[in-house]
Amino acid sequence: MMTAPATLPSLRTARMVLTPCQPQDCADFIALEQDPEVMRLLNGGRAFDRAWCTGGEDFLMPDGTETCLWTARHKADGAFVGWFCLWPDSATCAELGYRLRRAEWGQGLASEGARALVQWGLQSGGYDRIFASTMTVNHASRRVMAKAGLAHVRTFHTTWPEPFPGTEEGLVEYEVRRSEAR
Repeated sequence: MMTAPATLPSLRTARMVLTPCQPQDCADFIALEQDPEVMRLLNGGRAFDRAWCTGGEDFLMPDGTETCLWTARHKADGAFVGWFCLWPDSATCAELGYRLRRAEWGQGLASEGARALVQWGLQSGGYDRIFASTMTVNHASRRVMAKAGLAHVRTFHTTWPEPFPGTEEGLVEYEVRRSEAR
C-alpha cells in the first residue's frame, strides 16, 4: 500500500468544506458506523463494535489519523456531513470512498464531494487512475460514481465471510483515468 500525498489540501464545493481528517472527528465517524442503514451495504447493517475490530474488515473505519481522508462539513453551519477518501492503491492509483450521514442522503452531496476528490486526485494528487467499488445492488452509490466521472469497468464476485442480502449479486468496479477525464 502506498501512502497518500504528504499534505492534503482543504477542498471547497458549492455546499461543503472537506478538510483533512483529525482525531477529534472520530466520534462523528463512529456515529456513522452505528447507523444500521449506513452500514447495510457494507456489513448487512449489523451493529459494529470497534472493540471487536480485527483489522481485517473489508471497509474503512476511520479514526481521524488517516492521511488520505477528508471530513466533510456543511459550509453554512459546520455540521458533519460524512467523510471522503482517496485510498492509495499505488503511487498513481487510488480508491475513492465515501460515507455520509443518512440525513444527508439524496441531496447530491456524495456526488459533489466525490467530484471534488476525483478532480483534485487527477489534477493535483498525482493519480493517473481513480477507482471505486460497491455492491452491485447499491444503485445510489453507483449513481454517485457515474456522476463523479467514473465508468463501470467490471462486475465481479468474492467470498463474503458472513453473506447478507445482495452479496450474491457481486460487486462492481468503476474507474476514471486522467487521460479520459473531462
